[in-house]
Amino acid sequence: MITLIKIELEKIFRRKRSYIGFASVFGIILIVQLAMYVEGDSLLNFFIQNLKDIFLFEGNLLNGYFITFMLLNSMWVLMPFLVTLIAGDMIAGEAHNGTLRIILSRPVSRKNLIIAKIIAVLVYVFLLVLFMMICSLLLGQLLFGSGDLIVYHQSLNIFEESDIMWRFMMAFTYGFLGMMVVASLAFLLSVFTDNSLSPIIITMALVIGFTIISNLNLDIFNYIRPFVFTTYISSWSLFFDYAVDWQRAIESAVISVLHIAVFCGIAICYFNKKDILS
Repeated sequence: MITLIKIELEKIFRRKRSYIGFASVFGIILIVQLAMYVEGDSLLNFFIQNLKDIFLFEGNLLNGYFITFMLLNSMWVLMPFLVTLIAGDMIAGEAHNGTLRIILSRPVSRKNLIIAKIIAVLVYVFLLVLFMMICSLLLGQLLFGSGDLIVYHQSLNIFEESDIMWRFMMAFTYGFLGMMVVASLAFLLSVFTDNSLSPIIITMALVIGFTIISNLNLDIFNYIRPFVFTTYISSWSLFFDYAVDWQRAIESAVISVLHIAVFCGIAICYFNKKDILS
């Protein structure tokens, strides 16, 4: 199994499209941080201008933590596109190229092969999220230094520097879970088709559609929202409340893991019975 996983990881990182995600993440983080370095003070002043008459703000509020939090609000919108590019191509790409039948002609079980592919996708998504975390925090610290974190999430919250890092660790962990749900959905769709573009397009259409349902405050969507996986992708933001709602955070993690298990389980079962014609 370890050999199969290594082979699948080698396949992923031999493809040029696998580096689009890393290049996009680094480019966007760098551009945003440089822009904030030039005009960040005016944005921060606009953010707190109505509070200056009430509170006395001291210290370095425009710091790496503040910039990273701003980036997180945007990057989780981009990340589903990046993980889908890889996950949606894992089975369908090889079927489209005609190499899947050759692979299955070797003495390896279908179950082991697809599990190795799922683990390879998990590793890729983990590395991409880890890369985003390191780039955003490290560049933020280098350009802006450290300090207390001021955020607006339902209310204005200010966290001491000693109370920040664990919140970012949890936020990135929950972000990883959300991206794995998207990746497992794209992987599932990849099993059902021989066209590598179809899983990518369908997954992104579903993510966009479900995101609208999750965020649009209409009564008709209240009954649907708890069952839509995009509702839980934003759970990373729970860790920027003063009092973290741990019950909601645990429920979100469990539901995300269940989505991953169901999508991957269906993919494994279907692939084991699928007629490989290409």
